[in-house]
Amino acid sequence: MLVSWHQVSCRRDKMNLLPTRLSNILLTALAPISWGTTYAVATEFLPPGHPLLVASMRSLPIGLLLTIGLRKLPSGIWWLRMIVLGGLNIGVFQALLFVAAYRLPGGVAATAGAIQPLLVGLFAWAILNQKPTKLSVVAAIAGFIGVGLLVLGPSARLDPIGVAAALAGAGAMGLGTVLVKRWNPPVSLMVFTAWQLAIGGFMLLPVALITEGPFTEVTRTNLWGFVYLGLIGTVLAYALWFRGIDKLNPTAASYLGLLSPIVATLIGYVFLQETFSTVQIVGVVIVLVSVIIGQESQSKRQSKQMKAS
Repeated sequence: MLVSWHQVSCRRDKMNLLPTRLSNILLTALAPISWGTTYAVATEFLPPGHPLLVASMRSLPIGLLLTIGLRKLPSGIWWLRMIVLGGLNIGVFQALLFVAAYRLPGGVAATAGAIQPLLVGLFAWAILNQKPTKLSVVAAIAGFIGVGLLVLGPSARLDPIGVAAALAGAGAMGLGTVLVKRWNPPVSLMVFTAWQLAIGGFMLLPVALITEGPFTEVTRTNLWGFVYLGLIGTVLAYALWFRGIDKLNPTAASYLGLLSPIVATLIGYVFLQETFSTVQIVGVVIVLVSVIIGQESQSKRQSKQMKAS
């Protein structure tokens, strides 16, 4: 049986792609893992009663410092695009994330990511013309069910406002994730991240000051909480997330977002004395399986695209 040079080349490219794809998946996964710690940090280390101001202070200072240090500003159409992306990925998402974090237990608040694969799949279909595969839909539904089982823990409080904020935040970042891929930023990853952090944080600041007022007291513990969220949970996490969107694709990255509720739930169990039931363990297993299936579905899509080319 004769094998064409094109087939050999495609097989060799696929073999070379595997370790690279795995490293991209692992690096991207660090973003939702760090976001999973946000809920415990917000409730235990940050000033209470100021979710919007906390969200702004998490992003604005570090975003401004990076933008000034990198000495590069958007130009032309990118001012409008950065307002949209900064608003969706940082401003709106962070505000709703912290509203959910303050009103819900960590594991429940983290379910914001559970619906993202479904939403990202729909947005990618509409904006990028990437029709979701049956396997990817199954993975998204399984992930949603798995995180739902995490919510069914005996200590879960389904505050309606908190749940609505979590779902709306997932929709905002889901759309922002797809638009990042659609617009393909013309600058370095760090510059692109800095712009979004600065613009998103700046958009939040006046709303936070009007509705919540300034902090009445900021302790040393609060400062360490802000440092952790600013450096690890924001700059590093978002840079890895945007990199993952580019190296993988929006849908593949969105499945990794399901790791966030697992981390949040485990932290709540280990450090915050939250309960952890057998049903939740089943949920964790389902989520992990859905993440694997989701990555496999996107890997097959990429292989088909390579063969077609």
